[in-house]
Amino acid sequence: MSELTIAEILGQVFGLVALAFCIVGFANKNDDRLMVLLISANIAFALMFAFFQSWTAAALTVLVIVRIALARRFKGSWSIMAGLLAINLLVAWLTWATATDIFPLMAAVLGTVGMFLLKGIALRIVLGLAALSWMLNNIVIGSVGGILAEAMVLVTNVITIYRLHRARLKYPGVDL
Repeated sequence: MSELTIAEILGQVFGLVALAFCIVGFANKNDDRLMVLLISANIAFALMFAFFQSWTAAALTVLVIVRIALARRFKGSWSIMAGLLAINLLVAWLTWATATDIFPLMAAVLGTVGMFLLKGIALRIVLGLAALSWMLNNIVIGSVGGILAEAMVLVTNVITIYRLHRARLKYPGVDL
């Protein structure tokens, strides 16, 4: 720990803050409160990435905040989704520093497509793949809070997929 710079320590702190927001958010039954907490978590993630100087991840995380708001309001909008995807690609191109910047770009693309076009099990699978991409980026930069947060998202998604699948078997024909 003594070898860490102030920026790396702050990065770890903001990763743990993001983890706390994720835990409280996913434990919450109110969807609006969940969205506010996820936005708060993504602000902390953006700061975490900035302190770790993972600029592509930081910039794309800011766009995640915009995506959450737009996807809730314009679910299914191909034009808004395409616009966000184009902005994500432009931002990634402008900030690209290393080959591992592919992980946040993959996460951003998967998350955007999932949130605009999918629901139920398909949405959770795509968001799980996005979480895996974020986790790989967090492993590369060494963020403990970021790794734990994405692990929690992955486990939560797997449990929810299982529950949705069981509900489909129990109630065939019901749109879940």
